[in-house]
Amino acid sequence: MPRKSGVTDEMIIKLYKSGTPFKEMKSITGLTDRGIHYVLNKHKVKPIREKGSGQPRKHKVNEDFFKVWTHEMAWILGMFVTDGTVSSKTHSINFSQKDERILKLIAKYMNADYVLTPFGKTKQTPSLIINSLEIKQDLEKMRITANKSLTLPFPPVPKEFMPSFIRGVIDGDGYVSRFGYTMNVTSGSELFANSLLQVFQNWGFNSYINKQLTPNGNNIYRVCINGKENLAVLSDIIYKYAKVDDFHIYKRVYMSQHSKNPYLVEDTRDPKAWEIVDGKIIHVFNNPKQSIKTTISKQLIDSLKEISKQNKTFINSLVEPVIEEIIKNEIDYTIRKNLKPTDRIEFRTTFNSEVALKMKELVKRYNLLLNDFLEYCMEQTIIKLNK
Repeated sequence: MPRKSGVTDEMIIKLYKSGTPFKEMKSITGLTDRGIHYVLNKHKVKPIREKGSGQPRKHKVNEDFFKVWTHEMAWILGMFVTDGTVSSKTHSINFSQKDERILKLIAKYMNADYVLTPFGKTKQTPSLIINSLEIKQDLEKMRITANKSLTLPFPPVPKEFMPSFIRGVIDGDGYVSRFGYTMNVTSGSELFANSLLQVFQNWGFNSYINKQLTPNGNNIYRVCINGKENLAVLSDIIYKYAKVDDFHIYKRVYMSQHSKNPYLVEDTRDPKAWEIVDGKIIHVFNNPKQSIKTTISKQLIDSLKEISKQNKTFINSLVEPVIEEIIKNEIDYTIRKNLKPTDRIEFRTTFNSEVALKMKELVKRYNLLLNDFLEYCMEQTIIKLNK
């Protein structure tokens, strides 16, 4: 059996010393028992099995972690129910996160060995593995089991720890728009989505569920909160018990930017997504222009072409200021939502990156189509220029 790509001797030794069962090591590494033993013997790794037990040493972890409610436990549980997995074959659980800093913090809070599963051709996201039958059973008591995505229930979270749990849910599978106007959490479980909706409504938010059908025929449910004032209030609630770094930094920055107490921290990534200027978050756009491709009524395009020719300019230069005005003043642009012109043709143009991003966030927030919104903006541009 060939060793899987990217699996080193050091990884195999680390898995063995962490107490990973041989059955799971075989699945992770692609090696047979004999192959694993060869690597261990080659590096003169001492056996860690207790004499006569036949079982490897347990993976270092606080096995009582999910027995006692704390804000750290609630945060980690929130991430796990949305972005973690329970193994159906072994006594292990996995946390997957693009931000490896979060995985290291989970391991620290759970007093667990920091063991990542090897990367492969189809697996590029870091994944922390924790081996513990006790922890797996504690999660099962909360009905969090293998293949949970479509049937996941909402755990019995005490009211005191709900803000930290919701912070974990958003960190696990939540989306926060760059400009802080919308937040949504995606779930394949209708039961979980309805319970999450109830939490948000109990907190006073006008939350709703957007139901969509995936290509494979399953339903997904997006629990949404819109409005910069609402997101500012939500940030005050869910980050109340957060420590210095137990959250996704960019989500907190985006969510709290309209709050009286925004979370101000420099973006250390390259390229940067924001800068702090005079105590405010200023978004950075590395590409000043963004391409837009959609279908638009030919009649509208022809009318704007004639107007732009008369004014010696281009269609995007005429429409862009109107788009900004409509977004800023929240003008009722939904009037075209149910209008479907039969003369639509392909339309390509470019807009200022910030305008384009705000426009895309807006149509997503209100479940509109980009061409519906653009056609409305074009109509308003023609009306304005013909006055």
